Amino acid sequence: MKYNEALNKGQDILVNNGIKDGKTDAFLLISHVTKKDRTFFYTHGDSEELNTGDEEEYLSLIKKRVSHIPLQLLTGKADFMGLEFLVSDKVLIPRIDTEFLVEEALIDINDGADVLDMCTGSGCILLSIMKYKNDINGVGADISDHALELAGKNAENLGISNARFVHSDLFTEIQEKYDFILCNPPYIRSGEIDGLMEEVRLHEPHAALDGGEDGLFFYRKIAEGAKEHLVYGGALILEIGYDQGEDVSRILKEEGYGHIRVLKDYSGNERVVKCLKS
Repeated sequence: MKYNEALNKGQDILVNNGIKDGKTDAFLLISHVTKKDRTFFYTHGDSEELNTGDEEEYLSLIKKRVSHIPLQLLTGKADFMGLEFLVSDKVLIPRIDTEFLVEEALIDINDGADVLDMCTGSGCILLSIMKYKNDINGVGADISDHALELAGKNAENLGISNARFVHSDLFTEIQEKYDFILCNPPYIRSGEIDGLMEEVRLHEPHAALDGGEDGLFFYRKIAEGAKEHLVYGGALILEIGYDQGEDVSRILKEEGYGHIRVLKDYSGNERVVKCLKS
């Protein structure tokens, strides 16, 4: 089978099975297997034969994608902020929504700042900050040993040698104070998880999604705990759900934070809350 024949076959299977962005996913999967880029497919895809082993692996991945296993879990990696991160089914897959959190944090964070990333997962938030700012003293905290191990591998792959990762149930093992605390906590209401798309509901860790009955459990805990670990005037920057700006702002105000701002992402959805310890 020629390269383009295989690509077209995979695209047809995914599209006919209702996979969103099926054509793109098929190309990314065949590129992952063969290590060939789009230029190769344009110039040689109709003339060169795909070897049998690659063809079988590719069609096996197509079959798995039909069963709604996320593309990133099939390739073992995700693109985030122009960087490549290893992922697994035990951490939240980095999303473009969270890039807005990082972009907003980069506006405020100065070179040399002390930064804590709570619920670090793959480490994508902290490591992106450290990659694009200089001399950041960065710490990532998570309750999952697997997440911490994966974040450490991502740091190594990105050439970041000074990131520290700490096993901590929120702030229980955190001792220092920071200029910035960032977090993308679990914020889906418990009753809404069963209604999520299959890729998320069946293949991502519920512990990274479930924010309790009202989706605000972790915001209450973080708002309370962060006060002891921010310097005076330090910033707490949180990702939120599209309808949580008012509730999270109220929680932060009750905990004594000031300069509270709710920011909308490029789609017009509430996405980030910034505030200062005052």
